[in-house]
Amino acid sequence: MIVDDSDPVWAALRLVSVVLSLVVVVLGVRVAVTRRFPAVWVRAARLTESQRSQPLRRGGFLALLGASLLVQQVPLLAPVPAVAGRALFALALLLLMGAVGWFVLLRR
Repeated sequence: MIVDDSDPVWAALRLVSVVLSLVVVVLGVRVAVTRRFPAVWVRAARLTESQRSQPLRRGGFLALLGASLLVQQVPLLAPVPAVAGRALFALALLLLMGAVGWFVLLRR
């Protein structure tokens, strides 16, 4: 399956998921590096004081989660050999487990 697929709805959904994954990665890296949540995020999510004190934990989790989602979409958008597709899927699972481990183990 590639972007030139016969069904434009699925192709559009895949492209939307890639864009959303990129947004999650950028937002997570921004929060982890600056160690500050965006003001809109704090107001919209109504973060408690204990949650506001954990930007590195939440930002790293978001960055790894977004990277996992992005890696999962590569075989659907570009023609890759089956072995490479399986390797990318394994990498996505490792990133997902890394995100969960980051969130659970990092307590700041």
